[in-house]
Amino acid sequence: MLYYKQFLHTESSEWIVFIHGAGGSSAVWHKQLRDFQKDFNLLLIDLRGHGKSTDLPKAIWNQEYTFEAVTKDIIEVLDYLKLPPAHFMGVSLGTILARQLAEMQPDRVKSLVMAGAVTRLTAQSRILVFLGNTFKRFIPYMWLYRLFAFIIMPRKQHAESRNLFIAEAQKLCQKEFIRWFKLTKDINPLLKYFKEKDLGIPTLYVMGDQDVMFLEPVKNLVKHHKNSILQVLEKCGHVVNVEKPDQFNQLSLAFIKNQQ
Repeated sequence: MLYYKQFLHTESSEWIVFIHGAGGSSAVWHKQLRDFQKDFNLLLIDLRGHGKSTDLPKAIWNQEYTFEAVTKDIIEVLDYLKLPPAHFMGVSLGTILARQLAEMQPDRVKSLVMAGAVTRLTAQSRILVFLGNTFKRFIPYMWLYRLFAFIIMPRKQHAESRNLFIAEAQKLCQKEFIRWFKLTKDINPLLKYFKEKDLGIPTLYVMGDQDVMFLEPVKNLVKHHKNSILQVLEKCGHVVNVEKPDQFNQLSLAFIKNQQ
């Protein structure tokens, strides 16, 4: 089973589940812990091959990675803990997994908070995916990951987020990077389906105004999903919860408390 960590509240019965992005780990949520654990129980999960979930059985590693399979890993943890319906928070590719979980088991999801959400691949991101697929077996994966990190988070004020993701990605191995990168072939069809199907679950998107790769598709999506809200943080890049933690925490907590 995936590695997970709980922060239990002595009085609250409400839960928030945190899902990190590809190449990261639950460490990406360190600036949320103090504020969120004041009012909620927290569950942080390391996805397969990431963080402290690197010692999963090889039987799992040998399976082809799909968004559904990776999401089932998360559901296994929820089942094991007998977790009640919860609020789910994702960042970057973790937002796709949160949305996939809501698709598979909507009764488990009270609300969604999507940080730096990936809702469609733009022309720029498709070029990145093409380059990654072309060279992933021949170039050390950290070269590719650093390149992607600098393209997605290019500015000086993005350095903390960029360095955090690069540091966590170094814990992966080349084979694990390739397994995850193969998921990119499924992204656009899945995201198109998600855009066309509104689950009706209250959803908050928190994006940075400098997130040139992913902001515009989110703007288009919230026009069609009546239960979705978009908040844009100024002078902020892709990993909003790291770059602007105070604003992100305030907006997210207010949104989640409003759903109770």
